[in-house]
Amino acid sequence: MAAVDSFYLLYREIARSCNCYMEALALVGAWYTARKSITVVCDFYSLVRLHFVPRLVSRADLIKQYGRWAVVSGATDGIGRAYAEELASRGLSIVLISRNQEKLQTVAKDIADTYKVETDVIVADFSNGREIYGLIREALKDRDVGILVNNVGVFYPYPQYFTQVSEDTLWDIVNVNIAAASLMVHIVLPGMVERKKGAIVTISSGSCCKPTPQLAAFSASKAYLDHFSRALQYEYASKGIFVQSLIPFYVATNVSTPGSFLHKCPWLVPSPQVKQAESILMLVPL
Repeated sequence: MAAVDSFYLLYREIARSCNCYMEALALVGAWYTARKSITVVCDFYSLVRLHFVPRLVSRADLIKQYGRWAVVSGATDGIGRAYAEELASRGLSIVLISRNQEKLQTVAKDIADTYKVETDVIVADFSNGREIYGLIREALKDRDVGILVNNVGVFYPYPQYFTQVSEDTLWDIVNVNIAAASLMVHIVLPGMVERKKGAIVTISSGSCCKPTPQLAAFSASKAYLDHFSRALQYEYASKGIFVQSLIPFYVATNVSTPGSFLHKCPWLVPSPQVKQAESILMLVPL
């Protein structure tokens, strides 16, 4: 019994001497809990604002909001074509840019016939470097470009250690993934700023979220696109320009070719049409 009493007295003495520290720890705990609570509330607000509210409101008039023409690079397949078709369904005229003239003409005709909008094509191979941009600038100079979709990109044929990646592939990643988006924005942004309206969509990748071994150059190029888009949003939001950085993970396209099992699971790997329909819902800032 004496031992129990002695322990109780010792405990009280220790607790009394540590009282100030316990109060400090309580404050730290309260601060941490408040911070996490605010983060959860903000994330929930973003979830509702971006994914639920757009489905409850009527479809926005993108022509009135941004302009008559949309320019889509890498527009003959996958995400690019899905964007072109979805924007055409909203009544926008479409300029399609890709390197294959035959496929461009076919897609342009399909879109024009299906959605009864005006289409035009620009044949350009972005891997050729800066020589193509004068042609693109000239082709777009008299158009009311309201939306630019930077979709064109190249991917590794398969994951590789960096020293195994060919020099040609590395140059393609620089010219197509990085330079193309930067220079396309440089071409159309002055007109958007002058009209005080416009939207720029850049297709990044889920690989930009973390350094990705065996996709080192590709993931770094996609991180550039995300940071580039975020910086543009800060610079030009006050001028009426909306910049969207889209970070998809697997989408069932010819570029990202997961196993056949994933292609058969649309709840895991959405089609380009589903993905772009959802993304365009978020194109109007709320």
